[in-house]
Amino acid sequence: MTEDTEIISIEAAIALIRAAFIACGVPDATAQSVATALVAAESEGQVGHGFSRLGDYAAQARSGKIRADAVPEARATGASALVVDAGHGFAYPALDLAIERGSAMAQETGCAAISVTRSSHCGALSVQVERLARKGLIGLMVANAPAAIAPWGSNKAVFGTNPIAFAAPRDGADPLVIDLSLSRVARGKVMNARKTGKPIPEGWALDRDGQPTTDPEAALAGTMVPIGEAKGTALALMVEILSAVLVEATLSAEMPSYFTADGPPPGSGQFLLALRPGDASGFAARLERLLGFITGAEGARLPGMRRAAAIAAANRDGLRVPSMYLGAARDMAGGNG
Repeated sequence: MTEDTEIISIEAAIALIRAAFIACGVPDATAQSVATALVAAESEGQVGHGFSRLGDYAAQARSGKIRADAVPEARATGASALVVDAGHGFAYPALDLAIERGSAMAQETGCAAISVTRSSHCGALSVQVERLARKGLIGLMVANAPAAIAPWGSNKAVFGTNPIAFAAPRDGADPLVIDLSLSRVARGKVMNARKTGKPIPEGWALDRDGQPTTDPEAALAGTMVPIGEAKGTALALMVEILSAVLVEATLSAEMPSYFTADGPPPGSGQFLLALRPGDASGFAARLERLLGFITGAEGARLPGMRRAAAIAAANRDGLRVPSMYLGAARDMAGGNG
């Protein structure tokens, strides 16, 4: 059966989600920030971080699990170090502030180490690191999330999917953007499958007994399969240290769900590193030389090419979104849409 979908322009999608959040009591500026981030994720094909998150976010804003009226605060802790307190609010306004202040710091000093604490689900990290790259900076970002990956050899979740993203500026081309979850797929894709009533492919997840499953409900109750087996869980540990231990955020193993409205704020963490190349033109030339070896290799492609194509198609043709999500957004927005 073909899924019922509709096409909506990027501008209309942002306006609709913004109106839905405002109707839920989210302040205008915050609603705009969150809507922009969700639509950016949807545009690049990260459907688990787009429209599918609206209902969960709205329910958490209503319950207070996410403090919709929180105003993030930033303080420098050194010439090249910045801490942003999200105040248990939405992650996106805190990330806006982190990138604004952190990029200025990196332009001045050459680097900025940016910690975001008392945060929440931060969606597609690619969206954030690309913003740094468009300012001429190399960007690296990691984040922790509720426990979903077990240490290798165990079936008890300790780490989140703990994504890593990287972006580098290019001369005369869109930035190079790399974004990967340390599970074989982002957990948001499993959540999206549950909401749309679809099975998940084999190899994505294990049930609570550590057995492979194609049932998204069983997968969400179990664990995600890591990339690279034991190497993936080692990387997850590295991310956990940077994005939780270092920034004084809630550990993944102690964090409440991103998918429910009950319980305390997640208090998750994000860590960003912004680097200014000392010789921008030389860096650009060397990067293009490196990338040329990849594009010149038969059958190879640069990371992020599918993402770039999806963004171009979304800008040209609009977004194809499941009607159930658009209908829910319109119902939430009411007269504000």
